[in-house]
Amino acid sequence: MRLSFTFVICMALAAPVLAAPAYRAVNWLYVVPVSADTFEVIDDRGESARAIWCAAADYVRAAGLDGVRKRIYIVEPRGPSKTQPNVKAVMFTTNPDEEMANTPSSYSVSVNRRGENLGVGHAYNFCVSLLEERFDRF
Repeated sequence: MRLSFTFVICMALAAPVLAAPAYRAVNWLYVVPVSADTFEVIDDRGESARAIWCAAADYVRAAGLDGVRKRIYIVEPRGPSKTQPNVKAVMFTTNPDEEMANTPSSYSVSVNRRGENLGVGHAYNFCVSLLEERFDRF
């Protein structure tokens, strides 16, 4: 009986921290799907805006949500996560409401304003530059 109790405790401790099924982006940030076209990038390490956009674009591409001239929009700016406790996150969508769709295109990189948007390709380019910066250190 003691062995099985120990086994249960070990298995519970080995369970992943994220309760919802999550995608791990190329830059190691977690992305949690909220609906078919809305998702949250978890910012548990105080990442830069470029890193968050990178994770969003990587998820969009991996989930097959990208298309010709597809854009990613911020639904909820950086703040408390809606899907995970005790972390910050940014919620994105590829299917904006009318108000977001009329937000001017962005060329700056911010995660602090609802409606901020970038093309998938533009945001994915941050992954390339972030990875190059990390490998240049070695």
